[in-house]
Amino acid sequence: MATVETTVAPQAGAPGVTMLDIAGLNVSYPVYEEESVRAVRDLDLSVRSGEIVGLVGESGSGKTTLARAVMGLLTQPGRIDSGSIQFDGKDMRALSENQLRAIRGRDIAMVIPNPRSELDPLVPVGKQIAAVARAHLDIGRAEADRMALDMLKAVHIPDPTRRFRAFPHELSGGMAQRVVMAISLVCSPKFVISDDATSGLDVTVQAQVLDLLRTLVREHDTSMLFITRDVGITAHFCDRVAVIYRGEIVEFAKTADFFENPQHPYSVMLLAAFAHNPTLRNKWHKPLASTEAEAGRACLYAPRCVHREDECDERHPDLRELGTRHLVRCHFPVERVA
Repeated sequence: MATVETTVAPQAGAPGVTMLDIAGLNVSYPVYEEESVRAVRDLDLSVRSGEIVGLVGESGSGKTTLARAVMGLLTQPGRIDSGSIQFDGKDMRALSENQLRAIRGRDIAMVIPNPRSELDPLVPVGKQIAAVARAHLDIGRAEADRMALDMLKAVHIPDPTRRFRAFPHELSGGMAQRVVMAISLVCSPKFVISDDATSGLDVTVQAQVLDLLRTLVREHDTSMLFITRDVGITAHFCDRVAVIYRGEIVEFAKTADFFENPQHPYSVMLLAAFAHNPTLRNKWHKPLASTEAEAGRACLYAPRCVHREDECDERHPDLRELGTRHLVRCHFPVERVA
């Protein structure tokens, strides 16, 4: 199997250093008296220092499971069956819960959708930001409050001094999302996971939050795994794009190469879904067959694929390089017509 390239460099934070390196990761959820559901399958993925990698896939494809596995926060009864997760040279699977807690929020942070569900409704938002700073940095209450106020300014919260004392229910959805961003970035983490963080916002606020998030990430020289169901967002936001289907990476390439020449039928289908062209949509859409592909024996996308051939039902495709750092998991990749 081809793997996403990883880079070993002398010190963390230097250009080209691999901050997150996932290899052969398998995650499953046991089901009573039935076969376990495989949510992530033999997944390889790397993110370099200062890089934003987009992870794209529809609901249920394994995106959030992957994010929680990296953070060591898998929802029970989910379990990691095999594989490795290296973050900044540390084996995340070998760390104790106390060691993971020291890393979460300080070195690696997560921005989630529906921010009000994560904010404490009984504590002013400024104090919630300050609490994270005090938990991970050796600072006093006054310094933590100052940092929290600075973060509210950095995320462009109107009247930050007054909003510092506001409760979550007093904020709009866009402002609540900015507060969650402030909480995630207050300790200047090395790595941020954004898990569909803008999905509940209207288009205008979404664009503002994305621009702000990208600016803050660049200013802090932070790496990011940007998880989304909207492939269009990645075009102007991410450095590389990985497409995931049923827990597998099916395509991984530089953003410009991906949009210029998508090669997996699933990738083309995702892009066609955004086109205002019924003919194009119908060409790449196929109703799901009554039986799913058997894991390990056949291509998992075969039941939905318009390029399906006999080989797709007989042999599982490897992730292989078809262009410079352009990886595709397909026996019959899409060929661009000149």
